[in-house]
Amino acid sequence: MTMHLHHPSLSLTGKRKGKFKFASAEAKRQHEELAQSWQENMTQWKSMSKSVKFKPSVRSAEALRPRVPPGRESKFIPSLDTGHTGAVSSKPAQMYTGTKMIGIGTLHKSNAVPVFSDDEAKDMARMRRG
Repeated sequence: MTMHLHHPSLSLTGKRKGKFKFASAEAKRQHEELAQSWQENMTQWKSMSKSVKFKPSVRSAEALRPRVPPGRESKFIPSLDTGHTGAVSSKPAQMYTGTKMIGIGTLHKSNAVPVFSDDEAKDMARMRRG
């Protein structure tokens, strides 16, 4: 087993990055203001979410249930009794009874192909299509 060397920037080990450096003091001040306003919004939303409780109304749940239109109710219709009991017999296996086909060949990916002449059989052996 061989191991390949990759560039350190492709590492996925979660190495710590250095401090974030701002382009200017103005950019740093704007970043801090945004972070503070975001934090205030988060605390406001958390306090609101504790006071508001969601309770689904029974009427809305009832409206979402599927309903059958009037006049389309299905009635019980029994199956026709033919007098037969047990399983159905299987169909007889099909078998080729002609004289033109000389065999079955495999052309590609286990695909069974009927062979009608010696030339076709040789072409299939060479994986040629006619």
